Amino acid sequence: MPYVDKLYEQNYLEYASYVIKDRAIPDVDDGLKPVQRRILHSLAEVDDGKFHKVANIVGNTMKYHPHGDQSIEGALIVLAQKDYLIEKQGNFGNIFTGDEASAARYIECRLTDLARDVLLNKSITEYVDTYDSRNKEPVVFPAKIPLLLILGTEGIAVGMSTKILPHNFCEVLEAQIAVLKGNRFKLYPDFPTGGQIDVSEYNDGNGKVLTRAVLDTKDPKRIVVRELPSGFTSESLITSIEDASKKGKLKISSIADYTTEAVEIDIHLARGIQSKDTIDALYAFTGCESSATASLLAIKDDRPHIMNVTEVVKHSTDKLLDILKAELKLEERELSDRLHAKTLEQIFIENRIYKEIEEQETSEDVNQSVIDGLKPFAKVIKREVTDEDVATLLRIPIRRISLYDINKAHEEMVEIRKRLRQVRKHLKTLKDYAISYLEGLLKKQGKQFPRKTEIVSMKQVDVRDAAQRNLVLKYDSSRGYLGYDISGATQFEVSPYDRVLVIKKTGTWSVQDAPDRLFVDKGMLFCGFVDPERIYTLLYRDENGNPCLKRFQIDKFILKKGYDLVPAGCKPIKLTTERNMSVVVDYKPKPRVRVVQEKFDCEEFLLKGNRAKGVRLANREVKSGKFVSGE
Repeated sequence: MPYVDKLYEQNYLEYASYVIKDRAIPDVDDGLKPVQRRILHSLAEVDDGKFHKVANIVGNTMKYHPHGDQSIEGALIVLAQKDYLIEKQGNFGNIFTGDEASAARYIECRLTDLARDVLLNKSITEYVDTYDSRNKEPVVFPAKIPLLLILGTEGIAVGMSTKILPHNFCEVLEAQIAVLKGNRFKLYPDFPTGGQIDVSEYNDGNGKVLTRAVLDTKDPKRIVVRELPSGFTSESLITSIEDASKKGKLKISSIADYTTEAVEIDIHLARGIQSKDTIDALYAFTGCESSATASLLAIKDDRPHIMNVTEVVKHSTDKLLDILKAELKLEERELSDRLHAKTLEQIFIENRIYKEIEEQETSEDVNQSVIDGLKPFAKVIKREVTDEDVATLLRIPIRRISLYDINKAHEEMVEIRKRLRQVRKHLKTLKDYAISYLEGLLKKQGKQFPRKTEIVSMKQVDVRDAAQRNLVLKYDSSRGYLGYDISGATQFEVSPYDRVLVIKKTGTWSVQDAPDRLFVDKGMLFCGFVDPERIYTLLYRDENGNPCLKRFQIDKFILKKGYDLVPAGCKPIKLTTERNMSVVVDYKPKPRVRVVQEKFDCEEFLLKGNRAKGVRLANREVKSGKFVSGE
């Protein structure tokens, strides 16, 4: 096998698989990339309720993550800025301004109560060896809620990428409750920077959304940005506004950023400009309006899968039931073990079975005397007494026997039995238990996570409609040039985004972006904006010199492509866009022919396609022609 082929078939494919599964794409089960999972595992490992230096957490995570401290620190700060799983202390940067966090040695963090509640449970978490086989790390966390949707994420792997938009915590949990109750639901993104969003093309997580900044236009002379669109900081938004101003797309006198804990970008408009006249330009030419494309790709069953929001919620809800069942089963086993131990202890002490061991000489006899002493109570004990049970009883100190409180022990056993009945009831009605769990989580945490992005219906602003027509299009008939950077006869005002229809004297036409300087030849027949409703009437001379009339519209075209209005060998004479016109045709004089001029009503001729032939008016050679009012 050639060396390159071996590299491709083995090394490259292994590398691609590694980047997809172990670096860039999150797992649907806990919504985390490997580096995020390792950070949270490291925080759980040192969790004592106190804050820890980020630098220490980064160092501890190095045991699990083989890609360097910079990637760990960056991922930790981004995860902490989402405010769900990591509690911050110190300067972690500002998502509104884009300011960076302080150095890792100056800032501190710890797990949130939410992370401890919905993510961490060592007893039911599967662990594998780390990259150096010195430690153990979780395969995935037993996440009880769809963190994949709540956190949102982006990732680029080999040949594939993912972009999952963040969703509102409360709405996601309500969607899980809807799944458990068999009801329908719809989820839409919610961005931490607020703003407005149009979700008409969201397509359940695999479409796009249109986002806008929230603009305060109460003052007619200034505009204040109160909330940012997705993907922008106050700095990047100001840069886009300044760029648009420099290009003449909007007129402002100054712009100031007062953003701290809330967004406040103050835009002062130029003299004579009103805020109501500038809103569309801000949406069209700056970052105040932008679209975000979503692609929900995640690792499921150890392979990348394209999913949708509904599938993720249903998958996570099924996982929630499995996790709650595993926790209840574990608690049931632990409670049964505790009750068994308490029962043995009660019988052992209250019935003074420990007295029987005083006369025994060997350990075997001691063990046997305890087992024999417990046999009469087999119906109460209900389990087989093991050697381990006996060893536990024999380790009870004399002080504890002498201070044994029968009433207290009885109360503890009553509480254990009560809780055991509850657990078994929850196992029988698992869906109801899951609903009550989610409702409790909503009641406990929901107030911290209100919706920030307003869902509205909006139409994307067309840059052509918003652009200011402050360029004068001119035509130099002596040289045949058209544009706004030349001298000549004024045609009309345009913007750089306008499209202009030009019909040359040869009968060819094309649609161009408003040109700065374009050769269109002398004798141009028409120049104007594209209007699909406009009717054109063309008088032309066919290859035999006969007059022909053609009425047509122009509605479909390819930009900058040339089209012919008349067949080869024909020459245009006159063109008009006026309605209710007549055409007067002058014929070349012929012997014994008296009629040298005829008039035709243009409205009597049918509309045709712009590529169709015209109607022959007469079988005579035309000298000239003109359009006159039909009245």
